[in-house]
Amino acid sequence: MAQVLEFKLPDLGEGLTEAEIVRWLVSVGDVVAIDQPVVEVETAKAMVEVPCPYGGVVTARYGEEGEELPVGAPLLTVAVGAQEAPAASSSASGRSTDGAAPAGASGGSAKSADEGSGNVLVGYGTSTSTTRRRRVRPAAPVASAAPVTSAAPAAPAAAPAPAAPATAAASAPVSAPSVSAPSVSAAPVDGPVPVISPLVRKLARERGIDLRQLRGSGPDGLILRADVERASAAAQTQGDTAPARPATSAAAPAGTAVAERVPLRGVRGAVADKLTRSRQEIPDATCWVDADATELMAARAAMNAAGGPKISLLALLARICTAALARYPELNSRVDLEAREIVRLSEVHLGFAAQTDRGLVVPVVRDAHTRSAEDLTAEFARLTEVARAGQLTPADLTGGTFTLNNYGVFGVDGSTPIINHPEAAMLGVGRIIPKPWVHDGELAVRQVVQLSLTFDHRVCDGGTAGGFLRYVADCVEQPAVLLRTL
Repeated sequence: MAQVLEFKLPDLGEGLTEAEIVRWLVSVGDVVAIDQPVVEVETAKAMVEVPCPYGGVVTARYGEEGEELPVGAPLLTVAVGAQEAPAASSSASGRSTDGAAPAGASGGSAKSADEGSGNVLVGYGTSTSTTRRRRVRPAAPVASAAPVTSAAPAAPAAAPAPAAPATAAASAPVSAPSVSAPSVSAAPVDGPVPVISPLVRKLARERGIDLRQLRGSGPDGLILRADVERASAAAQTQGDTAPARPATSAAAPAGTAVAERVPLRGVRGAVADKLTRSRQEIPDATCWVDADATELMAARAAMNAAGGPKISLLALLARICTAALARYPELNSRVDLEAREIVRLSEVHLGFAAQTDRGLVVPVVRDAHTRSAEDLTAEFARLTEVARAGQLTPADLTGGTFTLNNYGVFGVDGSTPIINHPEAAMLGVGRIIPKPWVHDGELAVRQVVQLSLTFDHRVCDGGTAGGFLRYVADCVEQPAVLLRTL
């Protein structure tokens, strides 16, 4: 007898709490092998394929493409050890052929299976169909999201739930605005919403009710249709007594039409959250200096003319940064607020800002302090290519201790970088352009760059930050200074 196991969205990396379903790689009724990728998701860090730890027949999928799921929410259920496929649609929609909801490991909904349904699974199939059905009695309702492949409501009690036909729209995800009803509302539900019936979800969506704001009256807090209707009536009553609101959005000036609303999620949302947190928590300060980069450019040209792999300017700047951090380790640290301690780090994991079609990402070069300029060039190139392909893993984007931001590639001279929380500093590099400069007591045209350092004032004072920046500028102006630390 097959055992139905539930596979939940795993923890995909440091600090990640949710992921958006980009593309399902399997459908209900498909046979999957152990560790086979089953869904492609986009987290706040990267686009990743999630492998399933079970092998068997997919009986249910949870979540539509474009829907966000929290870590720990059900992704799909797999019948392990099944000798024949459950009744499932041969289409990519993944709904059962008779409209019955597959039974997940969490219980909750009844499942009808047609033996001999005509489904074909990796060479196995049937040609005839029978009317014999098997019903599964759920042990107890569990607070889990209804699978999007189900299309029939199930009774909340422990009694058998007969299959019932329903429309395809009943399995659509809830994306309604939040309207809570005082009579049944409580603190927002953590994790999956305790709703089994897709009809309840549809009703809530149509009436603009946020199911996460409701506390169900069914067993174990199960949300029933009556709960949604009461919340809708309460919201309607509140709306009738509330003062009239302007038709335009509160976020837009009066009389201005809203052209578009862009959700802050995925990479864009992660950037917004991190920058906001950085500004809220870190008392940052910025200092800057102009430097003559003529000698650095000449040194790079000489290195590349000598043969071998080409050395990038970013790699030389990174090598200078690691040497400067060895002299000023205060800037390679982070603040532990709970312990009220400054944690200085012995290794330099260097992040660098990279602009991609998905937005700004900061890949991390591990152990940058141990790498040569040639090795750094190769690693920067590899991570940039992976970033542009949207294939960075969470490990590629976490654990940085210091960030190098070369915004000069956008044709700008200077900036005040925002620290990449929870780091303590970021070095910004503007464009290198010919400018009039006093060199050896005479006015000359030199290659000039502006360097900006934003630092956490809790980890050091201006003297340390100025010393770091001055050392970086000296190495840019006279690369031979760097030889003393090699």
